[in-house]
Amino acid sequence: MIAVTQRVSEATVSIENQTKGEIKQGLMVLLGIEDADKDEDIEWLSRKLINLRIFNDEEGVMNKSLQDVDGDMLIVSQFTLHASTKKGNRPSYIKAAKPDVAVPLYEKFIQACEKQTGKKVATGEFGADMQVSLVNDGPVTILIDTKDKK
Repeated sequence: MIAVTQRVSEATVSIENQTKGEIKQGLMVLLGIEDADKDEDIEWLSRKLINLRIFNDEEGVMNKSLQDVDGDMLIVSQFTLHASTKKGNRPSYIKAAKPDVAVPLYEKFIQACEKQTGKKVATGEFGADMQVSLVNDGPVTILIDTKDKK
């Protein structure tokens, strides 16, 4: 799994001009799923995101987690995170999981985040043409890949 995670002061995802999900302060997560992803990736990544200390403390130091600031999450599936641009100019998405694999993992990931935060997670709609708007706070953007845990 790949997560492009942004600390936001607000974020929304819309489908056909209708707001599907929105949050105020929290994490906007673009989530890419591949065939090799398993339940262990879900558990590791959800814990990592929720405990990631990227929110400012009273001294302005990034020392607080999502839970410390009572923040929200917006999770949007994005298969293009697994694009391969090695050959030519047209990206290949062969590594991205097909819906029969990706949808159950996406739903499990959302459930894991809800369980760990004790809050409802805002989402997009898997496979839909979505428009995402956000105010990146900082800016703070972090790329996390469960296959490269560094």
